[in-house]
Amino acid sequence: MTIKTIILAAGQGTRMRSAKPKVLHKIAEKSLLEHVCAMSSQLTDNQTVVVYGHGGEQVLTELAHLDLNWVEQVEQLGTGHAVQQAVTYIDDDDTVLILYGDVPLLKLATVEKLLADVKSDVLSLLTVTLDNPFGYGRIIRGAQNKVTRIVEQKDANDIEQLINEGNTGILAVNGGCLKNWLNNLQSNNAQQEYYLTDVIEMAVADGVSIATSQPTEVSEVLGINNRQQLSELERVYQYQQAERLMEAGVTLRDPKRFDLRGTLTTGEDVEIDINVIFEGNNILGNNVVIGANCLLRDAVIADNVEILANSIIDNARVGAGSRIGPFARLRPQAELADNVHIGNFVEFKKSQIASGSKVNHLSYIGDAIIGSGVNIGAGTITCNYDGVNKFQTIIEDGAFIGSDTQLIAPVTVGKNATIGAGSTITKNTPENQLTLTRSKQLSIAAWQRPLKKEE
Repeated sequence: MTIKTIILAAGQGTRMRSAKPKVLHKIAEKSLLEHVCAMSSQLTDNQTVVVYGHGGEQVLTELAHLDLNWVEQVEQLGTGHAVQQAVTYIDDDDTVLILYGDVPLLKLATVEKLLADVKSDVLSLLTVTLDNPFGYGRIIRGAQNKVTRIVEQKDANDIEQLINEGNTGILAVNGGCLKNWLNNLQSNNAQQEYYLTDVIEMAVADGVSIATSQPTEVSEVLGINNRQQLSELERVYQYQQAERLMEAGVTLRDPKRFDLRGTLTTGEDVEIDINVIFEGNNILGNNVVIGANCLLRDAVIADNVEILANSIIDNARVGAGSRIGPFARLRPQAELADNVHIGNFVEFKKSQIASGSKVNHLSYIGDAIIGSGVNIGAGTITCNYDGVNKFQTIIEDGAFIGSDTQLIAPVTVGKNATIGAGSTITKNTPENQLTLTRSKQLSIAAWQRPLKKEE
């Protein structure tokens, strides 16, 4: 079976109050439309067509990396008119699947069930039963509970509005049949638009039966029209991801205060505290503990690592048994070997540090190569930038850097060297020796502390 998925994504979304097309607003840092495309891409033997309109250039640019066919709906004259724009992609023996670019949480299993019911004489329709179906087209059933037509909210009479089975707009149908019905659509309705829902009544008239199915969760078919709905579905999506992680053995202190905006691969016995955010692609080993309010982006964390509260790990690698934070920041290209300590208010960028070394307090380390067994004191700075170019600092095995040291790169601190606190190091320092630079300390006996003048 060849599937042609048509995603309708031409609407402006005026209630979003945004210059950005509605389908480009994001859940978990991925646009609504990309969520839908990602699901459809999992279908076997599928070709996806996106019907776009408002903000077309933005939409094309944002999703240029995806394998999609694009067709523009210049005038927005209804859902039926939108599907008409894509008829050149539809062959008579195709199964056509209609999806919507602002309905981001639809699950593959639901779609596969929908597709399984399609035949040349069977149209498959996804419906949803709601306590309050306001805004939804109502499913009208006749004899033997068979679907006969769909009536839109604005065209429904008082009795029809009491029906709580609503139309999601999502359907699958034979391509030849659909093309025939699209040619016969009329706009004689309250909106003066070409409704895709009218094909249901046409199908019944042609002897095509309507098979209906429903999603496992109502959230799968909820669309987004405003910021409130966007926020609500963000939390639904995040909780679903939290549940999957907990099923896989991850401890989440509060699954309602957790955000995954990318992918997360975890080992055994991982513990994650509240308000932790994952962006990009992250890998956590076994026995990793992450404290509250941390951000991890494209991070690789080995076994038995503890990341304390309020730390940022950005495109960095942390070796086994290491301890990070609190309030530490590992910037891109930070590479930590095993049993490394990066402490509170330490920033570590584009540097390598070997096993057993420590940078525990209030330091900036950038563009550096640090050996094993090194201890870097509080307030140490690698001065790597002269305003134009950046230079490297090398600290060899066993070195001890006293507090408040400035290392003016390029410079090398020799093996087992000691740098006295408060030094400014501009030249390479020898191995196994103490190096320090300080002004002579003076005490002035006759000095008088200033007094406040009387007015």
